[in-house]
Amino acid sequence: MRSPNPSGIAMTLDNTALIVIDAQESFRHRPYWNGDETPAFFDRMQALVDGAKARRIPIVQIFHVEDEGAFSLASGHVRTMAPLAIAPDVVFHKHRHSALVGSGLPVWLTERGIRRLILSGIRTEQCCETTARHASDSGFEVDYVTEATLTFAMTARDGRVYTPAEIRARTELVLADRFARIATVEQALDGASARLAA
Repeated sequence: MRSPNPSGIAMTLDNTALIVIDAQESFRHRPYWNGDETPAFFDRMQALVDGAKARRIPIVQIFHVEDEGAFSLASGHVRTMAPLAIAPDVVFHKHRHSALVGSGLPVWLTERGIRRLILSGIRTEQCCETTARHASDSGFEVDYVTEATLTFAMTARDGRVYTPAEIRARTELVLADRFARIATVEQALDGASARLAA
């Protein structure tokens, strides 16, 4: 079993970045959109963003872009989902599930010596989880902040409906101690706070 911190690199302010994945208005225009989970998500996501900014942790915002539809640049929906207030240090566009594929993000992280990623955004089990797996396999230390991710109910082939809570639990199960440390907002930020206070 792979440790989420195989290199033994200290999780410090100096080598940490917050990655906000696909927190964009495009999702409101998908047929599966449901806003029931959004109040908790917005609260935790904003706390994470504000905490990172206060600790001078660079904030990377990722937008998913497609050629047509609600995820196209022409749609006008590829923008931060209201009411979130994010002032990112850098923005990347992606066209695949992983934020590390074809976006320029890996180069940006490497150039700055960033080895630890705090992951958040939409959707829990899709682009966020895929990025966590990819980042871990690429040698990054990953804090996966499930409470600062959002997802929606899904229907399996047998007709069973999986709730967002069940999907979050499944994602934590498969990531924990293999690809990521599952962390609350406070736990993820505390990893940087210790360095800031030193």
